Amino acid sequence: MTAPHPGRAAPEAVLDLLAERAGASLADLLAFAAIPSVSAQAQHAPDMQRAADWLGGRLRQAGLEVVEQWPTAGHPAVYAEWLQAPGAPTILIYGHYDVQPPDPLGRWHSPPFTPTVRDGRVYGRGVSDDKGPLLIAVQVADAYLSAAGRLPVNVRFLFEGEEEVGSAHLPALIRERRARLTADFVLSADGGMWSAETPSLTVRARGLTALEFTVRGPAKDLHSGRHGGSLHNPLHAAAALVASLHGPDGRVAVEGFYDGVQDRSAAERAAVQALPFTDGTYLEQTGAPAPYGEVGYSTLERQWDRPSLDLNGLWGGYTGEGSKTVLPGEAHAKLTVRLVPGQEPGPTADRIEAHLRRHTPPGVTLEVRRSDHGARAYALPSDHPGYRVARAVLEAEYGRAPVDVGMGGSVPVLETFKEDLGLDTVFFSFAVGDEDIHAPNEFFRVPRLYEGQRAWAHYFAALAAMSQT
Repeated sequence: MTAPHPGRAAPEAVLDLLAERAGASLADLLAFAAIPSVSAQAQHAPDMQRAADWLGGRLRQAGLEVVEQWPTAGHPAVYAEWLQAPGAPTILIYGHYDVQPPDPLGRWHSPPFTPTVRDGRVYGRGVSDDKGPLLIAVQVADAYLSAAGRLPVNVRFLFEGEEEVGSAHLPALIRERRARLTADFVLSADGGMWSAETPSLTVRARGLTALEFTVRGPAKDLHSGRHGGSLHNPLHAAAALVASLHGPDGRVAVEGFYDGVQDRSAAERAAVQALPFTDGTYLEQTGAPAPYGEVGYSTLERQWDRPSLDLNGLWGGYTGEGSKTVLPGEAHAKLTVRLVPGQEPGPTADRIEAHLRRHTPPGVTLEVRRSDHGARAYALPSDHPGYRVARAVLEAEYGRAPVDVGMGGSVPVLETFKEDLGLDTVFFSFAVGDEDIHAPNEFFRVPRLYEGQRAWAHYFAALAAMSQT
């Protein structure tokens, strides 16, 4: 295949129809985001089913020839296909319809499941992650089938309902349905661009493993006046264990943690340094007083190209209003680890568990529980045809070449697609990293909905044209 030509655009009839349907496209998002499809909470199981049904109905409305729900041991996946372009590439379009819990509710300026448009933005849980970006792909397929009667490429859609809880049942589903998922590569509606001002393509992502531990002391909570100073306090012990995980230079202090980790090349590091990024702007966005992390690396390098170990929660004892003089019987902590090439989820978790056991003080016992799911780091080959199409399309849409960026977070399904289907994944999402996903007041920029539609329409056309050269 030769490089795609940006002038090989989608048919004008498709683009005109998308423009004509601008209001309906926004209404789609408002309706979809109003469904509280919180996969982590059992009380929302009916809402998860309602969201899957809504999405299946929208795919049928778009004209997809096959639309199915695939059951799992958890929430169902929604599958659809249109395979009437002989000789053209087949892409597997991935996204997820589940969302994070909206807590803390008191910090929302409008109800999280009453999507609200303010100042060119839609506010609501899931509008950026991942309902807005997911709908773009569906709406573009609809426009092609309505205006042209066909798509220029073959498409399979796979939308899961458990991404926000680790995609626990997706690997088994993919292995079970492997024959229905054959494709040339995956095009992901999940993910996001680095900034609203700079078009970007995510070409690498860190991996993930997770642990939690419990420190136990006395068999029950005790009066801190009567027993304090004579028994080891589990909260003190847990805090000491957490503190032992890092050195004063910001490096993880776990023995062997960095084994196999290599610095990126001088040219790659220089490319990251050249990006339009400042710590000052980053601190304004996050509200933090100062950057912190492994000495010798920039903030973006620490986020994209270096491993990290974070405490996600530490609790025990009394945390209510006022005072309760208690020596707690136990304390708990949750840890997540972001991995880079050269690290494996299982052995890394082994090292952390061994470190915790070596540093457990006398007078308490330690229980460690490890996540059943992990993921290696991922990198997209620089010569991948789907990547080259994406670069050309974004340059045509925004008038400048996109920059290649990393993802500090993890998408476990990337490894599943690679290991079980042999497919690489190209990220093509029009969400932006600053849209407060997983936080109160999540939003999605309305213009990005329409920019994304044009880009996906051009992508389908350019990929088909590229395959014919």
